[in-house]
Amino acid sequence: MSRTLPRRELLKQLAAGALGASVLGSGLLLSGSVLAAPVSGAALKGNIRHSVSRWTYGDLSIEELCLLVKSLGFTAIDLVGPDDWPVLKKHGVDSSMCNGAELNLEDGWSDPKFHPELIKRYQNHIDLVAQAGYKNLICFSGNARGMDRETALQNAVKGLKQILPQAEKRGVVLQMELFNSKVDHPDYLADGTAWAIELCKRLNSQNFKLLYDIYHMQIMEGDIIRTIKDNHQYFGHYHTAGVPGRHEIDDSQELNYVAIAKAIRDTGFSGYLAQEFVPTPKTKEGRAQSLAQAIRICDV
Repeated sequence: MSRTLPRRELLKQLAAGALGASVLGSGLLLSGSVLAAPVSGAALKGNIRHSVSRWTYGDLSIEELCLLVKSLGFTAIDLVGPDDWPVLKKHGVDSSMCNGAELNLEDGWSDPKFHPELIKRYQNHIDLVAQAGYKNLICFSGNARGMDRETALQNAVKGLKQILPQAEKRGVVLQMELFNSKVDHPDYLADGTAWAIELCKRLNSQNFKLLYDIYHMQIMEGDIIRTIKDNHQYFGHYHTAGVPGRHEIDDSQELNYVAIAKAIRDTGFSGYLAQEFVPTPKTKEGRAQSLAQAIRICDV
């Protein structure tokens, strides 16, 4: 559990740090207990590379979110597109998972009618990601719409093979996210590890990986730790959230994120573990505290 700091001591310690003035100026840290662990000098262990998804903290400006993550001791934000990259670079924050090339979540690589537009968009975006010095670019299978899974695999392979040589040349890794089709994304094709891993095998490229979303796969399959241990070579990125509800990853939900983070660490994973839970507090201070708590839980 985190200890709290009196407001006066919190302000004193913040002001002493390089980020003190800018963080205080952002209006994010207004109560005594917010960000207590990072502010008190408890450095992160360095075994896990932490990130947070942009959309889950959409009430903050991208500048405020950069200040928040740096005050917590890490320097990465997930699902950020080119328009916001200059702000990230200003603050020395990595775009740990780039987006913006996709059409949407439903119209993806498994349907050939979307290939012409997707190929054009991804070819452009791969160059943008590489030029910015980033690495990961998200992609989606899309929905089945009555298509059988083998046909969907063949279609996805055919489409992705038209952009993979460019990704390989530019050092960009395409990461297909796994979603649940039970609660949040009905009819989504990449709704389980078996189908998605078969896609990886057929593409046979180190520049195509899976974004293993722990929340989604707990809903669909469970058996999270064994799946990670057995298949980590196919997983290039991880997302978190509490099940059920997609909220905080504390003891109010069913997943043991300390054990999961240790399993990820023990595979030798060098990518990012990104928090993608929807914080429940109503205030900015409370939502900042939720993120601080999640980072502490996963910092194993």
